[in-house]
Amino acid sequence: MSDAALHVMLVVGSLRQGSATRAVLLEGAAQLEAAGCTTDLLDLSTEPLPLYNPDTAHAAPRSAPLKARVDRADVFLLGSPDYHGSISSPLKNFLDHFWHEFAGRLFVTLVASHEKGLTATDQLRTVACQCYAWTLPYGLSFAEDTDVQDGRIANPKLAARLAMLVRDVRVYGSLLAQQRRADLAGIEPGFMARWRPRS
Repeated sequence: MSDAALHVMLVVGSLRQGSATRAVLLEGAAQLEAAGCTTDLLDLSTEPLPLYNPDTAHAAPRSAPLKARVDRADVFLLGSPDYHGSISSPLKNFLDHFWHEFAGRLFVTLVASHEKGLTATDQLRTVACQCYAWTLPYGLSFAEDTDVQDGRIANPKLAARLAMLVRDVRVYGSLLAQQRRADLAGIEPGFMARWRPRS
């Protein structure tokens, strides 16, 4: 594996002050950093994005700095509450701002839901597929008040699942990041060839 530290962007797709999504992502960030990764937390409640408009979004003052942060990430941990079986509008809006930037990178899904969050997880996997990104073969779902209480993980089973997810992010994220860099720098055919810098 490359000596470069795996860089993970964690996106909080909940605007709620006492968000269970935020609590789990913060714990995940702490565990990733303890495992040697670097992290970047994008909390859409404190760093809101304008509603995506393809005519104006990329010229907005915040667009270039955010794109640089997205470009730096090897892995995206995408956290969302389950709203009517779907992902939150702030998270969807974030995803709408980018496309090519996600190619070859790993998406990891975390959904706060009392219904297992299966449809919201499937929607995030669909976005990954459309953007040529990878996903883990599972997502993490959890419920407020039972799994997360007072901003902390209260369920030992959730804590164990999160530890497994952090391990898999580090291991598979590193493998995919290494191959992505090699594909961008190489000459072999593959789906990443279209993103190679043109000389």
